[in-house]
Amino acid sequence: MSRTAPIALAALAMVALTLAEFIGPRLPRTLHLPPQQQVSTSNPLVGVHTRLNGVGDEAYIQRSLEQVREMGASWVVELFPWAYVQPRSRYGYDWSGSDMVIEHARRQGLQVVARLDLVPIWARPADATDRYLDPARYQDYANYVAAFAARYRPLGLRHIQIWNEPNLRFEWGERPPDPGAYAALLKVVYPTVKAAVPDAIIIAGALSPGQSIDGGATRMDDMQYLASLYDAQAGPFFDMWAVHAYGGQEPPDAAPAPTQVNFRRIELVRALLDRLGGQGKPIIITEGGYNDHPRWSAAISPASRIRWTIATYEQARGYPWLVAVALWQFSTPFSTHSYPDSWNFVAPDGTPRAIYLAVQAYAAPKAKP
Repeated sequence: MSRTAPIALAALAMVALTLAEFIGPRLPRTLHLPPQQQVSTSNPLVGVHTRLNGVGDEAYIQRSLEQVREMGASWVVELFPWAYVQPRSRYGYDWSGSDMVIEHARRQGLQVVARLDLVPIWARPADATDRYLDPARYQDYANYVAAFAARYRPLGLRHIQIWNEPNLRFEWGERPPDPGAYAALLKVVYPTVKAAVPDAIIIAGALSPGQSIDGGATRMDDMQYLASLYDAQAGPFFDMWAVHAYGGQEPPDAAPAPTQVNFRRIELVRALLDRLGGQGKPIIITEGGYNDHPRWSAAISPASRIRWTIATYEQARGYPWLVAVALWQFSTPFSTHSYPDSWNFVAPDGTPRAIYLAVQAYAAPKAKP
């Protein structure tokens, strides 16, 4: 063997490893899909926010989505991070994780609202968080959203949420909330996506509910933020408005007030949206609900959570402009051993909690007399 042969073999091995790193994740993954199912429910507005993307365990994802359907929920909201799909550059996509969730949700007969955010390392400054989206990267993000919409429209997906709680400093990349910047983002995303998928439904908002904190530097009042978006001429660049309708420690029929965070705050949002010129835009709840942790100061009792959650789903029927009520959160594959676990409907090992069984009984189609 010549002296150059080992060098050539080593070079070929390096090339093979490089190709495996870049091409391997992009190859289609064989999924083990169950037969097609349909949701059977007495209330088609019932939904939940799931936490499945990034898990990578197909059996866990299938079981979770089966349980969502069996609970009587028609809708799921799920995060599909940009950082997962284009981790290295704007060139090429790794759809394996999102394929798994979308395909299994479709087989369970569920309607998916895709929340798209989290910026990959290559698209943000070195010292920035994964919520930092620079205006120079708006078009890269819009291209991702359009590619996502085009890939999954044949599988029934239309609803796409642009960002999450942009009125929070944390969610806006540790910068003060800036409705003008978010409006500018919508103005780039909307035409890009519509050119690829004309009937896509672009959802804006999903704001943290409540008044300003630190003069708006930590959180900008959700009503003020919505009004400022319209001042920035963002109205034509979204089709639906998302609301986070947490109940706090009040029942869902508690009266709304500008200073109060409760379920009926959505009525104030509806009224403001109408005054601003958004009369034709429906609202969707992409987070909400109650926490029943025994030692968290903002929680309620498990019995109250059951009553008020069912009352929330039932009360939603009275709002003709409301598309769905996806409460936080169905489950997680891990336990925090603290109050975040007490948002869950199902334990990490798949064991249904009392809240799950109660909603399942409520949503079961009623026999005709």
